[in-house]
Amino acid sequence: MTGATVPTITLHDQTTIPQLGFGVFQVPPADTARAVSEALEAGYRHIDTAQMYGNEAGVGEALAAAGLPREEVYVTSKLSNASHRPDDARRSFEETLERLRLDRIDLFLIHWPLPTRYDGDFVSTWQTLAELAKEGRATSVGVSNFQPDHLDRIVQETGVVPVVNQVEVHPYFRNETVRAANAGYEIATEAWSPIARGAVLDDPTVVRVADEVGATPSQVTLRWHLQRGDIVFPKSVRAERMRENLGALEVELSDQQMAALDGLDRGEDGRCGPHPDTFDRIPD
Repeated sequence: MTGATVPTITLHDQTTIPQLGFGVFQVPPADTARAVSEALEAGYRHIDTAQMYGNEAGVGEALAAAGLPREEVYVTSKLSNASHRPDDARRSFEETLERLRLDRIDLFLIHWPLPTRYDGDFVSTWQTLAELAKEGRATSVGVSNFQPDHLDRIVQETGVVPVVNQVEVHPYFRNETVRAANAGYEIATEAWSPIARGAVLDDPTVVRVADEVGATPSQVTLRWHLQRGDIVFPKSVRAERMRENLGALEVELSDQQMAALDGLDRGEDGRCGPHPDTFDRIPD
């Protein structure tokens, strides 16, 4: 493992989360246990999965095999788009705990708001997650892909503020409107697709900055996230790339280099994932 310590972010419920973690989006279920085991061996202590990824069981297998103290590993999962109704959310949450082999989860998120589904009701879904936190089954609860108006609505109607909002963020799509809305509620921003599905790694500005600091383009991009205060969890199935990503902790970018990466923002044209206002896919 790199000699640098993974920094933590203190959430508004006074719990802490490792700022750099390991994501398993699109890691095949058959490969998940191995990948997570290698990530834990490399030094990762924050694992981010989801019901819709189909690989929670592999995460649970790796956690059990690692034998690490429970309090040393931070585990996040997310509610399936198929389970927004309160009874379904509770049932699927219990199934998540079973697959992860845990009696509680550190963080549970609504994966997508789905404003065009369920009669536009994501508030009762959020209320259900808030109840899970109150019961202690989930230490913290949050959301993913929520736009500012979505955040306003759940806070106004329930009085419960998410601890995090996990949204698409990378140099091509800084998503500053959502990040500002998060900050206004003291919601931490988690960045998914942090390297724009690899698109930024060949960008001349990213490559130039990487050459200047003696790091890889991936390390520079992850460092940009870290210095902005975002929580990030890159995904890889290769142990050497996992270790490379941890090396971002030993990189330091100047104000000028940060500004150069900020300048890559393309606004909505830079978005590489679906828009939360219209995304409505429900898995079979």
